[in-house]
Amino acid sequence: MTVSPLDPLPTDAPTGRATVLFADLRGYTRIAEQLSPGLVATLLEEFFGLLVPAALEQGGEVFHVAGDGMMAGFGLRDAQATGAGHALAAARAMLDRFAPLARRWTQDLSIQGGLGIGVHLGDIAWGRLGPPHQQFPTLVGDTVNVAARLCARARAGEVLFSSAVARELEREELVARGEAAAKYASRYLHLPQLELRGRTAPLDIWCVPAAERAHV
Repeated sequence: MTVSPLDPLPTDAPTGRATVLFADLRGYTRIAEQLSPGLVATLLEEFFGLLVPAALEQGGEVFHVAGDGMMAGFGLRDAQATGAGHALAAARAMLDRFAPLARRWTQDLSIQGGLGIGVHLGDIAWGRLGPPHQQFPTLVGDTVNVAARLCARARAGEVLFSSAVARELEREELVARGEAAAKYASRYLHLPQLELRGRTAPLDIWCVPAAERAHV
């Protein structure tokens, strides 16, 4: 399943700076083993029926929904904005909305499902990929790869985001609230550096603590 942006992205500016979000259903392999394909399809419809609107409501653009995961971009159409704050707001909304659905799945079907999310900010390129006459818009580049890797490393119920996102969130908050936002860092948890296979240097990463997800 592919969800295209409502309006075509500009063809005269194929690169830019934006925030990329990946979200993935944890426990999907076990769910697919336990349930019939038809029921699995129904559960995925419920799952993406929560995630996709959460991204769109924050100005995100969903580029693909495949298997048990999705990718969205934020800040693609505004050269003055990166979309970092909107991406994190979308991630929080996804976690909040998925929690009661996961509880219902456990109660009704005796299955365990979780949601992991990764967010990264950086340079991207967009284009149309796929076989002739079936090409779809997508985002490519190291930023996309890192966001996907962060998603893969996120535990169920966790948002992992890079230091690039953290710096932009701090800048956005300082602009909005002034120097009183100096306690910003205490609202997020700075984790040990993460080494991603194939990359030359480890990555500074942050996460949204569970209490913040519930109350911010």
